[in-house]
Amino acid sequence: MLRFVLLLFSRDALLLAMKKPTLAAAALLLAASLSFAAVKPDHQDIAYDDDHQAQALDVYLAKQADKPAPCMVYIHGGGWRAGSKNRIPAWLARLHAEGWLAVVSVEYRFTDVATHPAQVDDCARAIQFVRYHAKKWNIDPARIGVTGGSAGGHLSAYVALQDDEADPDSSDPVARQSSRVVCAVPFAGPTDWGLLSTIEHGHPAYRQLIGYEPGAPAGKMSEKLKGDVSPVSFVSRDDPPILIVHGDADVIVPIQHATVLVEALKKAGVEHELIVVKDGKHNVAGAGIGDTPQRATAFVRKHLMK
Repeated sequence: MLRFVLLLFSRDALLLAMKKPTLAAAALLLAASLSFAAVKPDHQDIAYDDDHQAQALDVYLAKQADKPAPCMVYIHGGGWRAGSKNRIPAWLARLHAEGWLAVVSVEYRFTDVATHPAQVDDCARAIQFVRYHAKKWNIDPARIGVTGGSAGGHLSAYVALQDDEADPDSSDPVARQSSRVVCAVPFAGPTDWGLLSTIEHGHPAYRQLIGYEPGAPAGKMSEKLKGDVSPVSFVSRDDPPILIVHGDADVIVPIQHATVLVEALKKAGVEHELIVVKDGKHNVAGAGIGDTPQRATAFVRKHLMK
């Protein structure tokens, strides 16, 4: 459990843990318990594709819905190389406990299995799979949103902004479904790999995601790959409303990733909101800092309770 928790927090917290292991570990565990909830899913480890065992999801059904319920799809973080779908953010668990909202938690292939675009393809496929099984799970296919933190923030923003992956001519009924969502709430997610050339990004995961070794010079990396992995590349006027949450002291994913995306959304005329957590580090990705859970909750209510 401790390994899972450490993935969610900033470098400063990890340094503290090494200096004062007992107290620091206890603090991290407490913070994680406040940010994430261990709720038992109704359906677990459901395969949404058959390329790899990681392509699975958990379904938390809406308990008190007398008609098809809206659904939030959760994509976990962990540097596209670690983490787990087995826990969902506490703010989503609280909404689910109200009985009107279904939640789906998605696992995807890590970069030691396949590099980009495997991760975004998996997440889009998972949404198509949910839409295909919507009737069985009492989910409203027209009211599906997405959220995630850190790597999950990147993937949730990407899914929300990219073009629809539906293929109406496919022989696969899942592939014929839309991958679009009606709203997105990314927490501390990278948005623009072009920033690697202008801002220090010490974490190796950015490069590993697109098939490069840690430390590879940004200027020698494929511009096409850097563009294709960046959610900001896909902003268009028809994109869904998006709530971006980011800390202004984040050294893992600098705040410029949020501001660059906001500028693109503003230029395209897309409904958006940016919550900047003052002095917030990368632990903002855990979706439990300050009033961000309440504001994310209000955003989801606004766009899914219709």
